[in-house]
Amino acid sequence: MERLFRYTLTLLIGTVAICQFIQVITRYLFETPIMGLEEAAIIPTIWLYILGSVNASREDTQIRANVLDIFLKTERARALLQAIADTVSIVVSVWLTLWAWDYFTYALRVDKETPTLYLPTIIYESALFIGLVLMIAFTLWHLLRNLGFLFGVRQHPDHAPEDPDYPETSEVHEFRVLTDSQKDSSHD
Repeated sequence: MERLFRYTLTLLIGTVAICQFIQVITRYLFETPIMGLEEAAIIPTIWLYILGSVNASREDTQIRANVLDIFLKTERARALLQAIADTVSIVVSVWLTLWAWDYFTYALRVDKETPTLYLPTIIYESALFIGLVLMIAFTLWHLLRNLGFLFGVRQHPDHAPEDPDYPETSEVHEFRVLTDSQKDSSHD
């Protein structure tokens, strides 16, 4: 799953960057914009945003204010807080998904096309509904794992314990990898 998201998101961001580069070069250097490029670029852009959010839900790395985690001393209390947060996230996401479903069915019924390239707009209008469903699924997975820890089914919480003064983030991990590799290469 990690590889799928990594390659898909890399492909999408690369596509968006290339489209924007081409548009800037043709518009400002050659003074001849490519007709329909914005229409084509909107598809990977919207999917990039939505799948990026899905990936954050999968990794459980959505932006959150973990102020209460500082005051909680036990893993059980942190898991309970996380279970409550996951439950609230699921309730809000279900509510938004109902709206996204209404929009999705409307988009299917109307069967719109883009004005220049005549691409079906359902290609990107479906992204929100599909993304919210996937976000609910991943958040539900994390909720079940936290509840499993709270009820004694799992031995460890969904997240490893962190020192609130020195949180472990992906950026910190990447920095450690880089500095460790530099230390190793300097000893050679």
